[in-house]
Amino acid sequence: MKQMGIASFSGKCIWIIGASSGIGEACAKSFIQQNARVALSSRRIDRLNAIANKAKPNQALVVPLDVTKDEQFAIAYEQIINTWGGIDLLLFVSGVYTPLRADNFDIDIARQTIEANLLGPMKAVALVLPKMLKAQKGHIAIVGSVAGYSGLPKALAYGPSKAAIINFCETLHYDLLPKGIGVHMISPGFVATEATAQNDFEMPALISAEEAASEILKGIQEGEFDIHFPKRFSRFLKFLRILPYPLYFWIVRRFVKI
Repeated sequence: MKQMGIASFSGKCIWIIGASSGIGEACAKSFIQQNARVALSSRRIDRLNAIANKAKPNQALVVPLDVTKDEQFAIAYEQIINTWGGIDLLLFVSGVYTPLRADNFDIDIARQTIEANLLGPMKAVALVLPKMLKAQKGHIAIVGSVAGYSGLPKALAYGPSKAAIINFCETLHYDLLPKGIGVHMISPGFVATEATAQNDFEMPALISAEEAASEILKGIQEGEFDIHFPKRFSRFLKFLRILPYPLYFWIVRRFVKI
């Protein structure tokens, strides 16, 4: 059984969490261009307002949200429900990234990373699922990372948070496919954003946020579960996963110059 995609975004109600910059902002602008109604969430309200001001009247809804604050989720979702009655797609993009290796491991940073990158999406899914299950329709898309495929340098907290997202999405897909609800697991490689600007090494196959948004929208339209890009990089990392560990670690040390 293959899940259905969203053939056209025109008129669809989409909630983007993490819409103020990077991939989320690029997706928001693309959905707006395709005449979707978009609820924009993040902590940076000024950035959300700037996006909403370029939309048509009543097309964009600014919904402030800090994903680490439980009480804000219910308030945000209630605002969307009261305005539009429901959503067709939840797109969770929000996340944090702090480079960490064993010699500078910080448990407080690790805790914040898990709170934002794993528990954040779980909170959002817990909110929207009851209404989607009742209607037997809807889509959930969560942005993870190819860093979740296997252990990589400088991702001692970020990598595990994204590996957990892969597992979460796989289980959601298994449970929700028979219920008519689409799940889309999004695994980008290196994308030029404020987060990756922290990296002090050459990022292979680096793409723009706009290119990432194009891949995401295309994947959702086609009903793909596993949306990964750019393929020349993500397929290589998928291949590394099946190698014996000695060979895997040798390749990583050989090609990842950090």
